[in-house]
Amino acid sequence: MWTRLRQLHRQRVALHYFALIRFFPISHLPIYFPLILFHGRSPAGAAQAASLNATTSPAFPPPISITQKESPRSLLLSPSSLIPENLKSPPPCSPKIRPFSFPVLYRSSFRFPVSIDVGAMSSILPKNETVQIREVWSDNLEQEFVLIREIVDDFPFVAMDTEFPGIVCRPLGNFRTSSDFNYATLKANVDMLKLIQLGLTFSDENGSLPTCGTDRGCVWQFNFREFDIQRDVFASDSIELLRQSGIDFKKNNEKGIDTQRFGELLMSSGIVLNDSVHWVTFHSGYDFGYLLKLLTCQNLPDTQAGFFNLIKIYFPTVYDIKHLMKFCNSLHGGLNKLAELLDVERVGICHQAGSDSLLTSCAFRKLKESFFNGSTEKYAGVLYGLGVENGQTAH
Repeated sequence: MWTRLRQLHRQRVALHYFALIRFFPISHLPIYFPLILFHGRSPAGAAQAASLNATTSPAFPPPISITQKESPRSLLLSPSSLIPENLKSPPPCSPKIRPFSFPVLYRSSFRFPVSIDVGAMSSILPKNETVQIREVWSDNLEQEFVLIREIVDDFPFVAMDTEFPGIVCRPLGNFRTSSDFNYATLKANVDMLKLIQLGLTFSDENGSLPTCGTDRGCVWQFNFREFDIQRDVFASDSIELLRQSGIDFKKNNEKGIDTQRFGELLMSSGIVLNDSVHWVTFHSGYDFGYLLKLLTCQNLPDTQAGFFNLIKIYFPTVYDIKHLMKFCNSLHGGLNKLAELLDVERVGICHQAGSDSLLTSCAFRKLKESFFNGSTEKYAGVLYGLGVENGQTAH
């Protein structure tokens, strides 16, 4: 019996090696070996993967195709190491953890949110006509930044939300804590993927919005061009949610903002590198990851300490509502659930960054008044799911 089991195990390992060799060049195996890739693929990759069906056992689906030429070498983790057993409750934006003793390329069936709670699938249309969400494209980018530079001193609370192609990979290795695993996952995905949309909501200490010479409060929604659904890797469920929310990926490609130009304007806007600006977010590790990548034009640091050192430089004061909720016994869930519990009404379309940033801003104001007596300063600098506070390790 044991002899037969060993034979089956050797056959299973051989099948995975065979699939890897057929799919990747021999020289690339050390690069792709420690990563488990799943979900979305390009049409060209789908055809290539389909061609493997005839030579791959039905018991083991063919590898998912990706277009990236190289994965982060800094994440080369031991493929034979197991993920710790204590990683039982990853944050909502992280996939469930399934330990393996050797790398496997597979299709994933679980789902996760892009940046907000997937429980609220329906769009909530605008009911408050005193707010306008200003769509920003390549042709009006500079004039919108002129407005932003004028109002940032008077409206220094900046609520931020991003939309991106989901989570498409996770590392294998031996991690001391869940936060180590969370950051390794964050880095691998942010380094590989591209930002789709950014929402910014400015407010003053009373929660009032800038009007920019109009009769309505202004919220900004920036649409980027780099993500190409025909070529880039993505999580299919996440992209489908964004489609349903009204994001037009073709329009983004044609009229969207160049991220390098956006980064230049952001650096000179007075929003970043400014001690007086307070950044308000919800479960924002990925949000800040994409902004740092955009500002530095580099991959994220290898360590959490390096990541938080950059956060402290570019975003000196940050509040993560998901972290604040840990101190409010009656609050739980994602952004939509929190808004429901706090009786905060959404303005705009669910799963779009502008609306989500406004909801984040309103929820923070209500949370601050209801649970923290108007004072949240001592909770600044902590991002939910990451175990470093202001550049110092917490373990």
